[in-house]
Amino acid sequence: MQVDINKTQVKVIKGDITKHKVDAIVNAANSSLLGGGGVDGAIHRVGGKEILEECIKIRNKQGGCKTGEAVITTGGNLDAKYVIHTVGPIWQDGNAGEVKLLEMCYENSLKLAVDNNIKSIAFPNISTGVYRFPKTLASEIAIKSVKGFLLEDEVIQKVIFVCFDDENYKIYSDLLKMF
Repeated sequence: MQVDINKTQVKVIKGDITKHKVDAIVNAANSSLLGGGGVDGAIHRVGGKEILEECIKIRNKQGGCKTGEAVITTGGNLDAKYVIHTVGPIWQDGNAGEVKLLEMCYENSLKLAVDNNIKSIAFPNISTGVYRFPKTLASEIAIKSVKGFLLEDEVIQKVIFVCFDDENYKIYSDLLKMF
């Protein structure tokens, strides 16, 4: 599934984000930046120690990464030149600012991409795994945030939402058809 938003190709695919040849992939990181499970663990495993070493430097300098914020490292052994690490919110009940924090994840990741002249970027389904963010709401936020950013900026030429499971793939594909 693919659409164009203000000269930018936006598409949804099902697969493994570590396998994509883009300028940057986004990591759904934890605040320690030291790796973990899910997407975070996969990116660190495939990307190798160079990513972890840069994450440690960032952590030593600023104490990790707060929810909604983003930092950038090398892509290490990945096909991507960079990894943008963002910390998604843990779903509580929807009344703890989770929606705004997830919006910030996308916005801050895209700002970092533009600041680093990144033309193509791949996003995972941030916070929908162990952080339990409702998948439909998370996908609506992701698409709305990316669309809003792209309407104001023309640096990024390609955005890919990489869905690991069938459920997220269907949700994202159905939503993107509305654009």
